Amino acid sequence: MSDEQFMRLAIRRAMEGVEEDQSPFGAVIVRGGQVLAADHNIVWRSTDPTAHAEVHAIRNACRAAGTIDLSGSTLYATCEPCPMCFAAIHWARIDRIVFGAVIADAQGCGFRELTLSNEQMKSLGGSSVQIVGGFLREECVEVFRRFERRPGRRLY
Repeated sequence: MSDEQFMRLAIRRAMEGVEEDQSPFGAVIVRGGQVLAADHNIVWRSTDPTAHAEVHAIRNACRAAGTIDLSGSTLYATCEPCPMCFAAIHWARIDRIVFGAVIADAQGCGFRELTLSNEQMKSLGGSSVQIVGGFLREECVEVFRRFERRPGRRLY
């Protein structure tokens, strides 16, 4: 599978989350061409503000791999990971992040995002993670648009 296919899987997971009255974020972790985890945000379902799609995917990928070291893997996220998620990605030793929408897109949808970009986090923290941003961005932004049209949507 390609970056495009893995990102489209993350988009599908984000849409599933929207349909389940969760927030519009999805993440997939891949190592050696194999999907270790494909998840969406479950903050509201779990009443856990740390249950972002990326953190949820990291937890499940670590269980699947039987280790906390996800070296050699790529995380695909429908939106640029927040600082908490970026730190978790760094600690899990994920090699590469590919994300679609940017922080400003999440803010534009009403989320209270911190404006510290992944590139800033990488630079300030000395992380070696590779970052590919804006990948299939319009398709990822469409998830936010669908979320915005849902009655009763919840922000945090």
